[in-house]
This record gives sequence, structure tokens and C-alpha cells, in this order.
Amino acid sequence: MISVAARDDSTRGPAVGYADPLGEPFLRTRFAVPARPGTFVRRPRLTAHLDQALDTPLTMVNGAAGAGKTLLVADWAAGLGQPVAWLTNEAGDQGPGMFWAYVLHALHTAGTPLPAGIGGSPEGIRMVDHRLLARLADELNGRDRPAILVLDEFDRLAAPETAEQLEFVLHHAGRGLRLILVTRTEPLLPLHRYRAAAAMTEIRNQELAFTPEEAADLLARHGLRLPAHAARALVERTGGWAAGLRLSALAAQQSTDPQTYLKEFEAGHSTIADFLLAEVVGRQPPETQDLLLRVSVLDRFGPELAEALTGRPDAGPLLAGLCRQNAFVEDLGHSWYRLHPLFGEILGVHLRARSPGLEPELHRRAARWLRAHGAVPEALAHGAAAADWECTAGVLVDDLAIGRLLTGLHADDLTRLFSGMGPEATGAAVDLVRAARELSEHDLDHGLAHLGRAEESLAPGATTAAGRLSCVLLESLAARLTGSPDRAEQAVSEAARLRREVPAHLLAKHPELTALLHTHLGSARVWAGHFDEARAALTEVADLPGDALTELPREDCLGHLALIDYFDGRPDRAESRALAATDATRHCGGRPFPGAGLGQLVLAAVAVDRDELGRARALLAEAAEYGPGPGVPDPVTEAYRALVTGRLHLALGDPAAAAHAAGPAVRTQVTSPWAEANAALAAAAVLLAEGRPGRAAEVLDGIERPGGPVCAAEVAWARLAAGHREEAVETAGRLCTEGRTGPGVTVRATLVLARAAAEAGDTGTARKLLARALLEARRDRLRRPFLDAGPGIRRLLDTPPLHGLAAGWLYGDGPGADSPPLLVEELSGREREVLGRLAQMMSTQEIAADLYVSVNTVKTHLKSIYRKLGVGRRGDAVRRARERGLL
Repeated sequence: MISVAARDDSTRGPAVGYADPLGEPFLRTRFAVPARPGTFVRRPRLTAHLDQALDTPLTMVNGAAGAGKTLLVADWAAGLGQPVAWLTNEAGDQGPGMFWAYVLHALHTAGTPLPAGIGGSPEGIRMVDHRLLARLADELNGRDRPAILVLDEFDRLAAPETAEQLEFVLHHAGRGLRLILVTRTEPLLPLHRYRAAAAMTEIRNQELAFTPEEAADLLARHGLRLPAHAARALVERTGGWAAGLRLSALAAQQSTDPQTYLKEFEAGHSTIADFLLAEVVGRQPPETQDLLLRVSVLDRFGPELAEALTGRPDAGPLLAGLCRQNAFVEDLGHSWYRLHPLFGEILGVHLRARSPGLEPELHRRAARWLRAHGAVPEALAHGAAAADWECTAGVLVDDLAIGRLLTGLHADDLTRLFSGMGPEATGAAVDLVRAARELSEHDLDHGLAHLGRAEESLAPGATTAAGRLSCVLLESLAARLTGSPDRAEQAVSEAARLRREVPAHLLAKHPELTALLHTHLGSARVWAGHFDEARAALTEVADLPGDALTELPREDCLGHLALIDYFDGRPDRAESRALAATDATRHCGGRPFPGAGLGQLVLAAVAVDRDELGRARALLAEAAEYGPGPGVPDPVTEAYRALVTGRLHLALGDPAAAAHAAGPAVRTQVTSPWAEANAALAAAAVLLAEGRPGRAAEVLDGIERPGGPVCAAEVAWARLAAGHREEAVETAGRLCTEGRTGPGVTVRATLVLARAAAEAGDTGTARKLLARALLEARRDRLRRPFLDAGPGIRRLLDTPPLHGLAAGWLYGDGPGADSPPLLVEELSGREREVLGRLAQMMSTQEIAADLYVSVNTVKTHLKSIYRKLGVGRRGDAVRRARERGLL
């Protein structure tokens, strides 16, 4: 035993020899405060925390290998300005006797007075006399200034007896000892008592992690300058692990492109891997090494999941032990863990090298366990990693999550996850996923084929209600895309029945399912011209609270509701809803919906009605940018795009282009009344422009249902222009008296009645009707109907009373008397070219030569220009054109 002489207060001083109890010399390096390298980064936030060690009996700096614990404490100790007893422990020291011999020598080396008679003997390696501990504690307790003892690598001491003895000395030394333990694991001391008494200072692994600013400083000391975002990325990848950052910096110094190296280095083939495999993995027994390698395929894991991958029943204790050892296994709480990201990356590489072919099997086991325990996102990821597509698709379908391939922020992620699914994968769930993916990507033929195969496999009673409900959801989308309202109605009715068989928690978890069903039903009803029924379905979705999973369906429904409002002749309400839809388009993520861009199309139609043709053109382009674009098989969007484009061409004086745009190539099961009527109106406009009113009337007679009040008013106007006055007046009169429509309808219908009255010679009635139309159109600035009304209406509008009603909005911003006269019709492109040459003072012959046309053709264009501008001479035409902003 280590002998203790009788206490003699008069004799104090060095009593410890220079040999350990085995008779070997003490190794001076174990008592030296480690030197800091030139690249060392001083971290004031941590040294300030360590200053609290002077006020608490116990301090613990607890972190993983290479976390920077030792250098941190060494830097703090060097800056204290007072002696620090330092002891670096080593594995293999034989028992408490050897430990205390080294502790006493450390205190002696630091100049701490010890009682006379304390010395070493060979017997001391077998036991420590209790009197020694009592004398030492008493000596320390009597000091005016506490001794500071740092025990580095304390985790290397395995004997519980040593910890008990150390606790005895620490407790009885009182304020005379400040003990600092630097360790990878929690020591076997009653830490709970020190924590409860606020008598302990702790710095743990998380606090030891480098911040991006500290990492940038460290790299700079290695001659590497990284921008802030690159330093943050490196810290994220390494978890701020000090050794990882230093080793990365050293390796990057050898690279010709350090910044790219630090961004893309292969952790599994680096000095970092060597360090971790030796310092962490190599220290573990074989069964623990196997556990670490197998869980490296997981982002997070608990004991049961680890047991499923290893087949070992003791995974729980092993994981808890690794976490206590700071072996790069982090505790997430509730018995869940994760590997340090860089450690996991390295273990994954090591797993593939050590056990080729095992990784897919581990992913498969993980997917099945996670599926059974309801962890859907993780099960999907592991199923895909294992290429077990039947399982992966089954997870998605059984969770009722098929709609997430169609909407939400992660729709693209799910699509990418299934991108590796080859033709060899089979099964009803696989066909459903393929159908959803292809329909969402607007591949109608393949999507319908896979949906048909899935329906054949999903026999009632043989499959889950979730699977059949997923199929019905895709049926509603297919019905929408094929223009089949009856099919959509049947799908939603079947969905209502199946919902009763699906667990309530699944329905609550997936609000997008109901939102998608009603959205597709509403769109199919709009296509069929059933606007009231469509409004009921669409409003249910539009009124939903904001949610990432339902945002895209809400945007789609708002666009459709705006379209219905426009067809009802309510441009103000249509504009308001369309703006809400376009705002959602810009701010919500996910893939473009079939109806994306519909809000911009409605705004473009309103812009045409207001004669804001430049804005209408820009909105059409924006609709193509935000939406899936032309060619997508969504009947409502494509037909309405054609309608708006055609109206813009008509407003620009090009009826042939309008007729060409009015016939979109959309395959549908049912013909839409409003789409069919629009195509007929465009064709009739061409015939009227060609001077063939009889043929135009025949085309108009083929319209069975106009498809909305606005369309009915436009048909009435076209019939009047074709010479069918009675039918036009009857339709217009009915539209004016119905009371359910807005100014977009009543203004057009009233203008039909006004023109009919003017042509019948009833000027007074015509003026009264025009006054009513002006008053109704003024609030919504509906200019286009008046521009299309013809020269007879223009002459009436030029009379003082009506001119006053038009002032400030129809003519321009100036007062009525000074405003330029109304442009009755838009100039064609060729007429603008002729007008431009008129302004250059070119003669008729010069214009003809410049445009490569005949002189008679130029004269015909001049007559048309004079008529549209309301002038009779060249000079007046140029002046009027400048007033109207045409030159």
C-alpha cells in the first residue's frame, strides 16, 4: 500500500518520489499541459464557459474522439496564470494504486503541498489505504487557494473503485479542489447530485462543435479561404466535428481546387475515415462493430429497428452504451438515435466494401419494419433504396398518400423516388403509382392504360379500401382530363361510399384526397357547362384553410370559380378570384397543376374587355409560364386559352388568326357547349369579315347551347351582324331582364338592342339604351364591347350627352370635350403599316411600292383607316392616330 506517515503540521513539502509504484520513472509527458498547434483556434465562448470551473468543485468536458476537448482545456489552463495539475490517463494502468500515485505526482509537479510521508511503494498497486485519501482530502481542504486538477482521457479508467475514491476526495476536499474531467464517456460519479446542487460545470459534445465562423477561422489558419455559405455547408456535413474539420483542411491543402474538394470529398476514402475507423470502430467488440455497420443505412433508429437489421436482441443496451461513450451515436430522445452524419457516411462505404450485397437487404428489412410501424416517409425511402417496388408502392397506397404524387411541396420528391421503378415491377399498387405519375406528367395514354390494369386487379374484398379509394381518386383525374363529367360524378359517388371503410385517421391525415376529388369534379362540370353544380364543388375546396397539401387544388378551384364569374358577366368578381389564384401560383410549390395558369387566362380575358391588349398579351404569356403550358390535356384550360387568344386576335383586327386559335386539339368524351360556341363565333367572325353574312348565320345556327350568359350575348351580337335581327333582339332582351347576370352580359346585350333600334331608325331609343350601357360599363371599364359595336354606334356616341357619359374612361383620361374620338375598330397590322407611311408623308404610289402591293390595295386600306378613325383626310388620320397613341 501507499504509506502515509503520521501527520506533522510542521513538516510539509515534496514527499513523492520520481518513480511509480512499479519502480519505473514517471513519464513527464503525462503531466505536461498539451501544446497547442499553430493552427489552433481559440474559442472565447468556450473558455468563458470554462471559467465557471473555478467556482464549482466538478467540471466535465465530455465529447467524442477528436472533438477538441483536450486542446480546449489546455488553452484555458495556459491562460489562467496559476498552476494546474495535469494528468493524462492511459489504458492499461493497473488499478487505483497506480492512478493515485500519478495523481499525487501531478499535484506535486504543479507545486501543490502534500502531507509529509506520502510516498509510493510497490504495494500501492494492489490497494489504496483509506488514510491516504483522508489525509489528501484534509490537506486540500485546508488550502486558501484551491488546487486545480485536470484528468485528461478519464474514460480510460475502467475500475469503479477508482471513481468512488475520487468522489470521496472531491467531496471532503471542499473548496480546496477543483476537479476537471476530460472524457469521452460519463464518469461513474454521482453527477446527479452535483447537477442538482449547481456544483458542476459541463461542456458537452454539442457545445464543442465548431460554428461556421470558427470553422472559417480554422480553415484560414490552414491557408484556405471559404465563402460563408461553403463554410456552413462543411460544418453541416461534419457536424462541426473538430478533427473532421482539421483533417479536411489538411487534405484540401493538397488539392488544386480546395473549395471543390471540401464540397465533394469522399469521406469513406479519406484520413477522416482512417481516424474514425481506428479511434471509434476499432475500439468496439465485433458485435458492436456489426451493429454500427448495419444501422449506417438508417437516418435514425431505435432498439427494435436495430434488432430487425441485426437479429440481435441486445441492440438496445449496445446503442445506449455507444451513446454514453460519445461514439458518434447521438441520442434523439425517446430511445431513438442517429449516427453523426460523417460517421454514417464512412460506415456506409465500409459496409459496402466489407459485405457486398448486404446493403439492399438491410434497406428491405428497414422498409418492412417501418411500414409495419407507420413510418411512411422512411419506409418509402428504404423501399426505393432496396428496389423493392411492390413494397414501396404498397406503402404509398395503403397510407392513402397517392394524392401526394399530384400535389404538395414533395410531389416532385415522390416522383423522383419512383423514377427508378422499371417495367419488371408488377402489382396493383405499382400500376396505381405509375398511373398517378404519368397522369401528373400529362401522359394521358399511358396513364389511362396503367389505371385500367390497376382497376382489373383491385377486386372488392380482395384489396384494401385505401387501394380502391386511391384508384377512384385517379379515376376522377382521368375523367377531368378526358372531359367525362359522368365518369367524374361516378368516381366521387364511389369515393363517398369507400370513405366509410377507410380508417378515420387516414382521412384526417390526407386532406388533399377530398380536395382533389372535388377539384376534378368541379372542372369536369365546368367543361360540361354545368356552372351552378361546378360552383358548389369548387367552393368546398376554395374555402379550405391554407395548407401545403391543399394549396394547389385551392388555386385550381379559384381559377375555375373566376372563369364561372367571367361567364356570368361579372368581371370584377372574376378579377378578384383570378388574382387570388395567380398569387397562390406564385407562392406555392410543387408541380404545375392541370389548371395552373387559369387565373392568368381569366385576367387576360378581362384585359381584352377593357381594351388593354398589351396587358392581355403579357398575361397569356404568363399563363404559359406558370402553368403546364399549351398542349396539356386539360380541356377547360386549353379551351379557355383558345377562347382568350381568339378574342385578342379579333380585338387586333385579325379574325383569321382568331378562327385558327379557337380550335384546340383536346380529346374529350363530351363536347363543351361554351368551347363549341367559341369556335363557331370565331368562324362566323371570319365569314362576316369576308362579307358572307348568310354563311355566318348558318354557322351560328349550329350552336345548340351558348355555354354561359356572356357567350349567349356574343352569339346575339353575331346574329345581329349576320342579319338575324329578331333572334338577336329576343336573346338580348331576355339576357337584360334575367337579373342573374353581371355587366359583362348586360352591356353586350344592351348594345345589341341599341344597334337594332338605330338600324330601325329609332334613334331616341338607341341613345337611351347606349346611356344605360355606358353607365353599366363604366365601373368595370368595359371598352371592348363599344369598340366592336360598329360605326353607327360610334356616331351616336359622338353626340354631346353620350359623349359626356363616356368621358374619362372610354375615350381616355381627359375631359370629355377634349378627349380624342372613340376608335370604333382596332386597326389591322397592314393598316398600321400604311398609317405609319402616311405619317412619313409618302404618296399612295410610294406606299404601294414600299409594301409590294397594288395602288388599289393601298386605297382600300386608306378607306378602312379613315372609317375606323372617324376622319376623311390624310392629315386628320395622322393627327387622330397620334392622339390615340397609334403612332
